[in-house]
Amino acid sequence: MKIGFVGLGRMGSHMARNLARAGHEVAAFDVLPQAVSAVAMADGIRAATSVGDAARDADVVCSSLPTPDSVEQIATGEGGLIEAMRPGSIYIDLSTNAPSVVRRVSPLLAEKGIKMLDAPVAGGTGGAEKATLSIMVGGDEAVFEQMRPVLSALGNKLFYCGDIGAGSVVKLCNNIAAQGYNLVLGEVLTMGVKAGVDLKTLATVIGSSTGTVQRLVNAYPRGLFRRAFLPAPFSISLSAKDTRLALELAHEVGVPMQTGEAVRRDQEVLLERNLGELSTDALVQIQEERAGVVLEIDEADLPLQFMQFEAQAPAVAPERQQGA
Repeated sequence: MKIGFVGLGRMGSHMARNLARAGHEVAAFDVLPQAVSAVAMADGIRAATSVGDAARDADVVCSSLPTPDSVEQIATGEGGLIEAMRPGSIYIDLSTNAPSVVRRVSPLLAEKGIKMLDAPVAGGTGGAEKATLSIMVGGDEAVFEQMRPVLSALGNKLFYCGDIGAGSVVKLCNNIAAQGYNLVLGEVLTMGVKAGVDLKTLATVIGSSTGTVQRLVNAYPRGLFRRAFLPAPFSISLSAKDTRLALELAHEVGVPMQTGEAVRRDQEVLLERNLGELSTDALVQIQEERAGVVLEIDEADLPLQFMQFEAQAPAVAPERQQGA
């Protein structure tokens, strides 16, 4: 397919390259000329001079942009996709977006015969580079199926989430959950250490039991426990933007978010200290300060080894099995 790609940051640059490697004809644009030059060195990628140039004659246009405002601008603003894309073409927004913006942009594009999918991704720059992203898709299911070959060049975990905007809803839920785990894990780990248990023991047992989450077994041994907060595959500043969007969505639908609000408060502390470029593991530092504990494991004791935990169904008494 002919694919236009707009937004060549840490995620978008890898995704544009993977589309070209999959055999698609890619025209790429970014507001930073050096970003365009960097990807244009890859085989099959043409350096576009504008959003309209990237979109012109494209079967599909993808975007990976930092804010909902930037998505709305390139989609419906002057010189944007709504003017450049032809009827029957498809726009896939891979950004973490506000569902309200997606649901406002989609019908405007539809009036011009342009179909839209919101398809935010998860998996960080490593997943973008290796094409192992999770992709959460909202929009017409038939269009989703039509776009499987394009999306499969970007990720190996594709999820159809529902009507337009549903992908963005799921992504915001995912991201606020990930940061909420930072708060919970920070509390329980500092409590356990301060109560006299070795951090390695504590992390290994929880990581092998019902309290485990991926952040504890994958992210922390590479980041928090080593005090390695840079380079940041996903930064505090980007996470704070997603938290804001999630809390705005919660307000729109009337759902209280006590943990989400706590995440926002701690993120604001780090932003006020100009630490927004650190990885999101650094959020735990605020709890460390409150508890007077540093969650560090000696390099010689890393990586941790976790047992595979499988939940067991409780045994059923014989009389229950017989329906007594």
